Amino acid sequence: MHFSENIKLLRKRRGRTQDDVAQALNMKRSTLSGYENKVAKPSAEVLIAFADYYGVSVDTLLRVNLSKTSESVLSQIERGFDVYLRGGKLRVLATTVNNSNNENIELVTEKAKAGYTRGFADTNYIEKLPVFQLPFLDSSKKYRTFQLNGDSMLPIPNSAWVTGEYLIDWKTINTGQACIISTLDEGLVFKIIENRIGEHGEFVLHSLNSEYESYAVSVNQITEIWKFVNYISHEMPDGNSTQDEVLHRIKHIQKDLDDLKGKIN
Repeated sequence: MHFSENIKLLRKRRGRTQDDVAQALNMKRSTLSGYENKVAKPSAEVLIAFADYYGVSVDTLLRVNLSKTSESVLSQIERGFDVYLRGGKLRVLATTVNNSNNENIELVTEKAKAGYTRGFADTNYIEKLPVFQLPFLDSSKKYRTFQLNGDSMLPIPNSAWVTGEYLIDWKTINTGQACIISTLDEGLVFKIIENRIGEHGEFVLHSLNSEYESYAVSVNQITEIWKFVNYISHEMPDGNSTQDEVLHRIKHIQKDLDDLKGKIN
């Protein structure tokens, strides 16, 4: 149980004293100190009071060692994206930092992708990946870069490096969003997502290349989702694949999705 460490960590991250928190929770400072130092055990009512005060779930306070989570995941929990509150399992992300304690962007090469499905949560595996920094990205979010394989997302070319932002709350993913999805059966795929969690507990994955058929994946088969941010490639884009054409393809997919929703309704 990580209750004591977690309430101390959350208090310090918010810059509050024991007196501040004790007063807010209508308890003595010595009582709060007892909880933080594992001298006293909290009742169910106390657990709920702390959970409400910090905006996290009781499960998170008890089960998750927040000091071992990455800064990006911890900051998302503090902003209200605690998936225990939203009925899912907490996906604790293995990550690395540089000498300045800033999170790295790990590179998952085509060769490394074969072991990623098994090693994504293994700190030892992640620490062996090459890393770099992109200073123009938001330092409060977590990013990872994956090497693309195949032509299903043309005009983004084969072997391009696709960078994604780690997503902890899958219910907020908008239909039409491009994402890198790590699945138990297929490994890593880069697709346009149709969010059907509410209706069927699944995502339907679409390609920009119309030669590839769409297919559904249960959320139980997914381990991670990274929202597309940008890509890097040494290849020039196909002259026939203009930005207008890409937008046209996306609109065509979205129209198909709207038609499908209409038939379902």
